Amino acid sequence: MSGFVEKPEPVQVPGLTHLHTGKVRDLYQNAAGDLVMVASDRMSAYDWVLPTEIPDKGRVLTQLSLWWFDQLSDLVPHHVLSTEVPEGAPADWAGRTLVCHSLAMVPVECVARGYLTGSGLAEYRESRTVCGLALPEGLTDGSELPAPIFTPATKAAVGDHDENVSYEEVARQVGAETAAQLRQLTLAVYGRARDIARERGLILADTKFEFGFHGERLTLADEVLTPDSSRFWPADQWQPGRPQPSFDKQFVRDWLTSPAADWDRTGEQPPPPLPQEIVDRTRAKYLEAYERLTGQSWF
Repeated sequence: MSGFVEKPEPVQVPGLTHLHTGKVRDLYQNAAGDLVMVASDRMSAYDWVLPTEIPDKGRVLTQLSLWWFDQLSDLVPHHVLSTEVPEGAPADWAGRTLVCHSLAMVPVECVARGYLTGSGLAEYRESRTVCGLALPEGLTDGSELPAPIFTPATKAAVGDHDENVSYEEVARQVGAETAAQLRQLTLAVYGRARDIARERGLILADTKFEFGFHGERLTLADEVLTPDSSRFWPADQWQPGRPQPSFDKQFVRDWLTSPAADWDRTGEQPPPPLPQEIVDRTRAKYLEAYERLTGQSWF
């Protein structure tokens, strides 16, 4: 089993039509046909949306995405129209709301990897490949790859795993021209972001993007280069051969798999609430990622 421990009821706002409740974001449509995307403080791990929220998480994801969209605007257009909170919406939507172009989304998670870890590491250990791409011998957990690679995945429903697929499969699904554009844009954006992060003492190990068509133009959508969609590691602590400390939900995952949680992630019982210490430490990591990347104080 997996999914929501407690699925929230969507907020009803005059003039907005609720479209979808995701792991983190609630999607609405306004009268003009634009997408209204609201980032919650929900936390997901091991294919569950947990019963405990992380305060300010949704605002961090939104504000960091906006900062990155500005850094990348010369490489690829983005979907954001406005950050104005719709009339009649809760005051809590401030800072976590994006009004966006409604795109024809490409059903592919566009993943770029510059370092070997996660599901890529698991595949490499079995076959010396990642998404069918051959890699050299001798790599280990945290190794830098000879060059960044495009390793797409299919986008899964809430509670399901995204599934890594080959480039050839992407080309079969969306066409050769679109697949080539996705690969080129994904690697170009990753390269820009990797260099910016490196200047700030962070390693961008891997990240995932979503794209959609606005007319005939591929456009960057959803969130971008946040601790939810990317692995950032402190460069001064990088040590291949072991798991790296990261700016994401590491504290949550570690606690859920510890004896303290008394939870079997392979069983059918939902995960328990998070203790306050784990909430506080996780929130601090998200804020630190924002501040180190943007150079701006959250407070």
